[in-house]
Amino acid sequence: MIFNNTKVIQARMHFKKNTGANIEIFLLEPYHPVDYEAMFQTTVECSWLCLIGNLKKWKEGTLARKFMIKGNPVNLYAEYINEERTSHRVKFSWDNKNISFAEILDEIGELPIPPYLNRKTQDSDKTTYQTVYSKIKGSVAAPTAGLHFTESVLAQIDKSGIERDEITLHVGAGTFKPVKCDCISDHEMHTEYISVHKETIEKLIQHNAMAIAVGTTSVRTLESLYYMGLKLSVNPNISEDELHINQWEPYTVKECITPVQAMQNILDYLNRNNLNIIHTSTQIIIVPGYEYKVVKMLITNFHQPKSTLLLLVSAFVQGNWKLIYRYALEHGFRFLSYGDSSLLIP
Repeated sequence: MIFNNTKVIQARMHFKKNTGANIEIFLLEPYHPVDYEAMFQTTVECSWLCLIGNLKKWKEGTLARKFMIKGNPVNLYAEYINEERTSHRVKFSWDNKNISFAEILDEIGELPIPPYLNRKTQDSDKTTYQTVYSKIKGSVAAPTAGLHFTESVLAQIDKSGIERDEITLHVGAGTFKPVKCDCISDHEMHTEYISVHKETIEKLIQHNAMAIAVGTTSVRTLESLYYMGLKLSVNPNISEDELHINQWEPYTVKECITPVQAMQNILDYLNRNNLNIIHTSTQIIIVPGYEYKVVKMLITNFHQPKSTLLLLVSAFVQGNWKLIYRYALEHGFRFLSYGDSSLLIP
């Protein structure tokens, strides 16, 4: 059983211009440094790709905010750089070299709970909007299928002899981007960053590369691993960046290897390069017609119409999603982030 151990960051930051206008900056993904761990440890300055609330009031100039961290004053500045496709690049700088960006977010950032809850973020959300096994900071939304698991439930899983392991996929806001086009081929899928430990690859091989995925983020990671292993069978010496899986890549490749061989290729790659973790990214989109390689069972919440998440579920249950969702609606199941869960077995 594979869980996504990503941790939701306090990605909303609020500034006020001298004119009194309120500006909200929603952090999406690191721009410089691009590595998440390096980003949170950085001091002095960094850049992010962001969404900006009340953007028309701020296209130039520098925003400033003063606050205290551990009794030390910090002046934080936000400078609008430019538009980057569907987001905006913002440079942050601050005047205390002993303070990391992670500490700044912990002090003044706000947890980005789903907007449909129609309420402000509460202190309790810092606990309830994180999985109990969250560890690696980077997501702007929780992998919500994991919210159903308590320490007690995990202990029962262990007692049942089901082996657990974790991967990391940092959930981006693009996960919830609705499908607005009539043809799915016109929908642009977002890129998300993943990391998987060598021990996890070894355990997958021991289990014949078959897994129960907790959440759609775990699904995208596990299925992407297969195609990374496939790439390595063609060129064993590619870089981690080149292991990136493009949106439609799984539907165009002609080569075919077993899932176990794909995992073995990744393990060999890690051993050759003296790596304990594989760091890369995926843009994979899973739609009806996709053939699952690794995931045999799926634990997931109930998703909204016109979402790539619902397409993924439809592909997993071979198009029988309407039967499942009709039952959920008729029995008053709750949908979305704080809703009910399901175990899907095709």
